[in-house]
Order: sequence, then structure tokens, then C-alpha cells
Amino acid sequence: MPFVTIYRWITFLLAGGYVIRMILFSDYDEGLGPLRYLTIWALIGSFFCASRMMALLEYRSERRWDGFISAVAVINAMVVILYWRLYFDDPTSVTRDGTRAVWYLDYYLHGLGPALQICDALFIHRSFRRPATSALWLVGIVAVYLLWSEFVVQPMHSSPAGSVTSGLPYPFLNNLALTDRLGFYATNIVTALVLLAVFAGLAWAIRRALPRGSEDEAAPPDSLDSEDAHQARS
Repeated sequence: MPFVTIYRWITFLLAGGYVIRMILFSDYDEGLGPLRYLTIWALIGSFFCASRMMALLEYRSERRWDGFISAVAVINAMVVILYWRLYFDDPTSVTRDGTRAVWYLDYYLHGLGPALQICDALFIHRSFRRPATSALWLVGIVAVYLLWSEFVVQPMHSSPAGSVTSGLPYPFLNNLALTDRLGFYATNIVTALVLLAVFAGLAWAIRRALPRGSEDEAAPPDSLDSEDAHQARS
């Protein structure tokens, strides 16, 4: 069985298994359960991306979903960066009483899972071909999540509680006034766009260093862009 097939089945089954685990066995005492967290949005996005990559692999689809897959890869990277940076600065800022999730959840959600999706996006699927489309997807997903947090999650929950407000999904956000939260959100949107540009540059370098033929050969030829199609014929 080719490496790409094994890799994508592992990625798909792990993502699907963790989505089921989080949806069915999370705490819903205050309403929305795991759907409060950007980490779970990224997980669900990764599962959808994995399903689309499997569809390409098995010739069930020719749609590449480049923009969405690129955006989810960046969101996964942001989840990892934000979680570990905040955790090492102050564990209570992103966890209840500084207590981390069980190890197999923690390391998958904030490490292995994002890494599997990002590696496929960069080295196998080779996303980041249309940075403008990716940027629209990225800003759109993040904006919807922030509106969800402020106008749906926060009014429905009384915890975690902070010095300013309560109910926002991550403890540290409840210690920030609205203007400070808006500044935090804006800073991280800009950071995500910078990270998208970095990934796009890296993806461009990978496509030049490893021409098609050494990458995923499962995608139908007409799903390639004109440059890659030319390389495949040459």
C-alpha cells in the first residue's frame, strides 16, 4: 500500500475518532460543550479536509479545496502556537485550574493532529496555491468563530469566570475588557495572515524542490494546475 494511502487513512481515522470522542463524551452541562473551543473547530475542519483528501485519493472527487485546506492548516498552527505559549506562560489561562486534559487528548489536539494535517497540506496535497482565496477562508472562519464566542458562547455560559466577564471559552479572555479582546483578536488575525504567507512561501519552495511525480500521484490529472500538469507531462 503506497505511503500516501497509509498516511491519509491514519490521518482520516484519527481525526474522525477524535471528533466522535469530543462530541459524544464531552461535558455539556452549560450547553455547547466542546463547540466553544477553537481547538475543536480546527479538529472538525481537519476531519473534513482529511475526508476531501481521501476522496481525491480514491478518485471520488476532483475538487481540491485548496483555499479551505490551507486556511485550516494555518488555524491548526495557530491553535498549537497559542495553546502552548499561553500554557507555559500561565497554565490557568487556557485550562481549568491549570489542569490539562488527559494526555492522549492534549497531545493529539495540540500537537499530532495539527501536524498531520499541516504536513499533508504542505508536502502531499500541496495547498497554498491561491493565497488570496486562502486568506478569505482564513479570515472568514476566524471571524465567525469570534462572533460565535462573543455573541453565542459567552451569553450561554457562566464559567469560566474572570475579573471582567465570564463565559468566554478561554479563561484569560474573561480577564480582558472588550477593547483589549478586540486588540487581541486583531493581533492574532494579522499573525495568522503572516503565517499563511510563510506557509505559501514554503509550499512554493517545496513544489520547486520536489516536482510532481515524487509527491501524491493519486490526484486526477485534470485536478492539477496548468504548471503542475505541464511538469507531469514532461
